[in-house]
Amino acid sequence: MTDQGTEAFEPRRVEKPWGRELIWAVTDRYVGKILVIETGRRLSYQRHEVKDEWIHVLSGRLLLTLEDAGGTDRDRELRPGEGAHIETGRRHRFTAIERCELAEVSTPELDDVIRLSDDFGREGTAAP
Repeated sequence: MTDQGTEAFEPRRVEKPWGRELIWAVTDRYVGKILVIETGRRLSYQRHEVKDEWIHVLSGRLLLTLEDAGGTDRDRELRPGEGAHIETGRRHRFTAIERCELAEVSTPELDDVIRLSDDFGREGTAAP
């Protein structure tokens, strides 16, 4: 294999209280992650000021709570092969109905997290 100007990137695993994430791509324009959420666990109820993201369920079942255009939170179950767009500013939360793996692609603002509530006491922080 020849070097075509690409840099090797070692994926970074980040342990979370709800499971873990594997950050597998980082550029100045996007970030790619795999999230593993353990059964019954949920991420913070949060929003982003700048970050825009898409998720795609690879395995398991996910309950997505997502604010609609009218400001109302809506719950939707996502199964493998289904996904959703989390627009900038929309409140949202991911809950694993059963252990699930998600692919997430977003803009690169990894610390742009405004936690509105959190099962693990991280409200108001960007802590992992």
